[in-house]
Amino acid sequence: MMTNVDLLLRVSGGSPLLTLPQLANVLNKKPAHIHWALSTDSELGKKLQPAKTRLGRHIYFRVIDLAKVLDESVE
Repeated sequence: MMTNVDLLLRVSGGSPLLTLPQLANVLNKKPAHIHWALSTDSELGKKLQPAKTRLGRHIYFRVIDLAKVLDESVE
């Protein structure tokens, strides 16, 4: 059985970080919606904020933290 971490690692090509478009694809949302959620006080933004990291001007999301968010939303 595939865990959420395995699924996210497959989407990211084995990288421990997901890009904004990759995350949007996983969540079936538009990248602009994810970006908006992160910049507001929305429920989705609050859940994704701990997984967010910046490298230069780029926003990435840690796979391990995203898997925890997905696991919590399923329960």
